Amino acid sequence: MKRIDAHNLKYAVLNELVRQAIAEGCKKIILDGVCGQYYIGCGVAKPVEIVINGVPGNDLGAFMEGPAIVVNEDAQDGIGNTMSSGEIIIHGNAGDVLGYSMRGGSIFVKGNVGYRACIHMKAYKEDISPTVVIGGCAGAFMGEYMAGGTLILLGLNRDKKRLTGNYLGTGMHGGAIFVRQGVDETLCSNEVILSKPDDKDMEKILANVKKFCSIFGYDCDKIAKDEFVKITPKSKRPYGNLYIPGP
Repeated sequence: MKRIDAHNLKYAVLNELVRQAIAEGCKKIILDGVCGQYYIGCGVAKPVEIVINGVPGNDLGAFMEGPAIVVNEDAQDGIGNTMSSGEIIIHGNAGDVLGYSMRGGSIFVKGNVGYRACIHMKAYKEDISPTVVIGGCAGAFMGEYMAGGTLILLGLNRDKKRLTGNYLGTGMHGGAIFVRQGVDETLCSNEVILSKPDDKDMEKILANVKKFCSIFGYDCDKIAKDEFVKITPKSKRPYGNLYIPGP
């Protein structure tokens, strides 16, 4: 195990220390005093665990393949940008564009997320498919241009706050979004349809809710008894009418 004090370190210096620790064969790295440093875990392709005490900056875990990253506080924008595999756990809130172009692996967020969560998230057949579970609420454009994968929104801190922002699923053409306790249809884009999850969907939902609860200490039975709404695209080419037809 390697412990690194990140206080007053520039992001490039901190990331070089992390890379050195991984090259030395460390399986677990603890970063203390993180405050906005970018690109932590970016491009790492080793099965290493990185524990972050503090608030990491943008693009945490971007392009990563295999690591497990645990953030014990909030995190900023672009978490899991184009990640291929591995796991990111956020014990607080996350910023905008969570899981942007995410291709595999999983992200679990205890709290709220900002705008455009899971924009361009995608999957490869049934073999490689990302999963994102958000415990709180989300901002506008959640699931924008989503092409694959699974997004589960639990709204555990909903109270009187809107569960999502406007334009839910804009341009969505693949994957599925599952929302606990209903969806305000006026917030949804015209490109999606709402339905009831089938038995196979519920198996997937319950498996991920169970894992979420084991991570963050929630009562799985209490959450699982509530109804979920399934959001899927109407078409795989929602804007096909805007393209010039070929010869």
